[in-house]
Amino acid sequence: MTQPASTPTPTPTVEELEAQERRLVFPRFTHEDAWALGSLLVEMARERQAPVAVDIHRSGQQLFHAALPGSAPDNDAWIARKRRVVERYGSASYLVGARHRAKGTTFEESSRLDPDTYAAHGGSFPITVEGAGVIGAVTVSGLPQLEDHRMVVEALERFLARL
Repeated sequence: MTQPASTPTPTPTVEELEAQERRLVFPRFTHEDAWALGSLLVEMARERQAPVAVDIHRSGQQLFHAALPGSAPDNDAWIARKRRVVERYGSASYLVGARHRAKGTTFEESSRLDPDTYAAHGGSFPITVEGAGVIGAVTVSGLPQLEDHRMVVEALERFLARL
């Protein structure tokens, strides 16, 4: 029996990525919120058997970290590099890369930042609090960059829908 071909999900535009950031804003973000959001991401990854590492930082402090089976130390290095992009630009790591691609260049070519320190690849999303702005980042590493980004966005949508 032949499986039906799945339709690939289109790559989001810069405008769609910016709309995600405007929409996914917290009223507040506590240690308990970090634990609940991180636990939700771990639950999602386990359901999908995704070999990822999950990290949540707020104001320079790591509030949550988990490494699931199949992840590796390299995932922690990717997490740090992607998170630094969020901290520097105040935008999702995937969005920062997409903005450069939309201009016909790459982040690596035009940012002049050390690629061993910064990676504008999908998977790190700003934690934005109403009235305070970006206060941290939630990051996933282990899947192709768009899938990392989508997993974080899905978790944020689910989490914020509960508030």
